[in-house]
Amino acid sequence: MLPENYTERVYAGVLGKVIGVYLGRPFEQWRRADIQKRLGEIEYYVNEELGQPLVVADDDISGTFTFLRALEDNDFDPNLTPAQIGETWLNYIVENRTVLWWGGMSTSTEHTAYLRLKSGIKAPSSGSIETNRRTVAEQIGAQIFIDGWGLIHPGDPAAAADWARRAASVSHDGEAIHGAQVIASLIAAAFVEQDIDKMLDLALAQIPSDCLIRKVADFVRDLVARVPDWREGFGELDYEYGYERFQGECHIVPNHALVLFALLHGKGDWQESMRIVNSCGWDTDCNAGNLGCILGVKGGLRTFEGGPDWRGPVADRVVIPTADGGGFATDTARLTAQVVYSARRLRGEACERPKRFEFGLRDCFHGFVSSTAQTNRDAVVIDRGNRRPAFIVRVAKGVTGKVGVPVFILPEQRTQGGYGLLASPAIYPGQRLRATLAQQSGDETTRPFLFVRRYGPGDQVIEDRSETGIWDRKSTSAGLPSLNLEWDIPGRASKPVFEVGIGWEGDHPQQAIFDLVSFDWDGIPTCEFARPTERGEMWLRQWVNGLSELRDWNGMDCVQNEGTGLAIVGCREWKDYSAGAQFRLSASKSAGLAVHVQGLRRYYALVLEAGKARLVKARDGVRTLAETDFATSFDDEYRLRLDVKTTEGGVHLIGFVDGQAVFEYNDAERPLESGALGIVVTEGRALVEAVQIRPYQRY
Repeated sequence: MLPENYTERVYAGVLGKVIGVYLGRPFEQWRRADIQKRLGEIEYYVNEELGQPLVVADDDISGTFTFLRALEDNDFDPNLTPAQIGETWLNYIVENRTVLWWGGMSTSTEHTAYLRLKSGIKAPSSGSIETNRRTVAEQIGAQIFIDGWGLIHPGDPAAAADWARRAASVSHDGEAIHGAQVIASLIAAAFVEQDIDKMLDLALAQIPSDCLIRKVADFVRDLVARVPDWREGFGELDYEYGYERFQGECHIVPNHALVLFALLHGKGDWQESMRIVNSCGWDTDCNAGNLGCILGVKGGLRTFEGGPDWRGPVADRVVIPTADGGGFATDTARLTAQVVYSARRLRGEACERPKRFEFGLRDCFHGFVSSTAQTNRDAVVIDRGNRRPAFIVRVAKGVTGKVGVPVFILPEQRTQGGYGLLASPAIYPGQRLRATLAQQSGDETTRPFLFVRRYGPGDQVIEDRSETGIWDRKSTSAGLPSLNLEWDIPGRASKPVFEVGIGWEGDHPQQAIFDLVSFDWDGIPTCEFARPTERGEMWLRQWVNGLSELRDWNGMDCVQNEGTGLAIVGCREWKDYSAGAQFRLSASKSAGLAVHVQGLRRYYALVLEAGKARLVKARDGVRTLAETDFATSFDDEYRLRLDVKTTEGGVHLIGFVDGQAVFEYNDAERPLESGALGIVVTEGRALVEAVQIRPYQRY
């Protein structure tokens, strides 16, 4: 049975993880002396001081929430194996571009494990000491990706440790697994225990009593008891278990010791705990993220109160670049919903898939911020002082303003360094945007509208907006004015949308206050992914590049050096659509059009190869669903179209080449019921243009 306040506690844990990572990221791997000299003790975000963005892609966040997808992708199997979690790595990680630090074989533990998986070595051998040697296998990565498995098992440290072992063994072994088990168990214990020493007892009971991580924990406990000043005590910790004692780029033992050191010294206080874990240095984003998740679960949302505003600057925004590009721009509320949904389904509970925006978490921004001109930021604000689960917007008198939420790479993120930003927009022309408002105060001269901001020719920013709506006082039982807005996103050529939202205009004489009751979009796009006449980069960057090369060459120049690769655009929830594209093969082994794409290793595709046309399904390997003889010639053009519709009997696919139906097939065996569209190329090159999508219509 999940706790009554489970969702809010998970939300606080996710917030703690994300805020901790953002706090520690700008000075990751600095030593204490360097932090003291440049920044002093860490009291708050220092990203502006160091000229860095606050909301960034980071492996700690991306890996944590990406690897949890192994549960849903394997039907919430309670016997999920390390090998299945390893397959999740291969499906969502784009090699050399997303999620991991790509430091090279035997340097980056995760890169090493990825290469083992890619070569056919399954987990747990992919991360074992026997395969990779002890130094590589015992670095920090197992610990930094593990929080989700603790969140999914509230009050059950033993289960959290078991699932942490399964997930960690994909890439790590030995003491790294023990450290991961302790962190996951601490998170699980924090749901039911407030005493930190008792939490730690529960966590340590899950690992061998004679392992090094247990010895480290005992040392830290004694040190904190003996030396009450953490500044003095850290010198002893550094001497006994510091970086110089261990080989490799980022060993788990020093950083695990520091997490426990800050946890015990901080005594549950967020401000003090973050000061300690960040001011001491080493792998600051990882350590602050793990500690932040533990403290968030333990204290709930009150964890972040009583000091500076930790939540406001973040606005719940998160970016997760993976092969599931439509999920790139997300927020802590949606990540929370993903965890809660997985926990319920794992326990066999019937529950609906989470909505995009629930608006049910107290003081949550859901990624929305004012989109008003920089000089007038306070004109439209999101109210976080209401102390109730609602999404409230306040508009200053006489102001025209907007609040928006990102759905793709923002203009200010385009040149962001660090982990690569691969993404697809979450909304496209032809889809319908909807919002419902309820007016709490003000008058009806305020006229709301919906808007999108997108990249146009030359990547210039274009804004489109709907007609303004009219308030209806009769539509609510309380007699308060309400308003429903619906708008079909205009256009046919796909100029990538990067922000959507709602705005207000009018001459209202007083401040207006609104509840944003609902906000969402649905439907299948009707658009063409065509190269604009005035060149820019974002039309091509909206494709998640899982190929060796993806270039602008009067269309899309798709090159795959070895094996099979994909370029993917769109969203996981798409179903019932028709996709088409013009192909010119260039000595490729095969190439074609993919639908219901759910990553690099889950899709349907209509492909052409020498003398054959084939309909294939990739899921737990690749198999041919249907094939026929078809005379192909390199450098000739072919128009491929693949229609897909989900029914009670499975997924129905119809494939066309040059307007002629060549296949019709119904897949009823664990079908892929939704997904994006893609270009798939095996060992060669394809020149692709005029890629189109539209709602399904029987031929």
